[in-house]
Amino acid sequence: MLMVGPPGSGKSMLAQRLPSILPPLAPKELLEVSMIASVAGELGEGKLTDRRPFRAPHHSASMAAMVGGGLRARPGEVSLAHHGVLFLDELPEFTPQTLDALRQPLETGDCMIARANHRVTYPARIQLVAAMNPCRCGMSGEPGYRCLRGDRCRTEYQARISGPLLDRIDLRIEVPAVSASDLIRPDKAETSAAVAQRVARARAMQRERLERLGAGATTNAHCPPSIVEEIAKPDSAGLTLLKDASEKLGFSARAYHRVLKVARTLADLDASETVGRIHLAEAISYRMSAERMAQAA
Repeated sequence: MLMVGPPGSGKSMLAQRLPSILPPLAPKELLEVSMIASVAGELGEGKLTDRRPFRAPHHSASMAAMVGGGLRARPGEVSLAHHGVLFLDELPEFTPQTLDALRQPLETGDCMIARANHRVTYPARIQLVAAMNPCRCGMSGEPGYRCLRGDRCRTEYQARISGPLLDRIDLRIEVPAVSASDLIRPDKAETSAAVAQRVARARAMQRERLERLGAGATTNAHCPPSIVEEIAKPDSAGLTLLKDASEKLGFSARAYHRVLKVARTLADLDASETVGRIHLAEAISYRMSAERMAQAA
């Protein structure tokens, strides 16, 4: 997921709250996370927790710090976030080499470190959450603000993120600025506990469905394309919408299957057995923003 918005709009806060709505680690997941932390020397006093990892490296982190490396090939931030959240704030400020090194872990869920005398593979099945300003000055598109550099400022800043990496980001949302009146008179909102219950129910539905099919996965995100096409088959109206959107936006094969995965997950959150047009429309809307950024890249 990529959040785009001006400074102070709450992007970092939203990312930090994400682990609170995710289900606790299962025993097998807890063992894997603990083993990685032990190899990295970060298992403080042997304490274990079922809370999912949350890693937020600084944008000055090197490629070795991100994906792992060194003489003994220690795991990097992406592996330390296994079964959890990797949060990259100020995404365009990371070096292009560091960002593009994430392409393999995002695709395969593994991080392979090759050296002259050895090769090691660490698991890295993560949820990538990134945040960035819309432009270098941070206020592009905000009411009452006019950037002196115009559209060039926004285009050049967003072009720092490569198209192949953007193609692997399923959700791109705009986070508007928060005004003083929003803080003084906040609207009623759903609590984190209520959201966590919905997420747990949706994950239980996915796990049961995929176990019946023998997919070898527990969530929609990790399904192979053949299974995704079966469990996320849209109705006739949704199929027409998906076909039109694919042609107009030029979806890649990866983007096509990722839209289906997101739509299937949205249907699960609604406790719906079928994927409808409304679920596909929402999934496509998240992808449309990413396609606009890919054109800039």
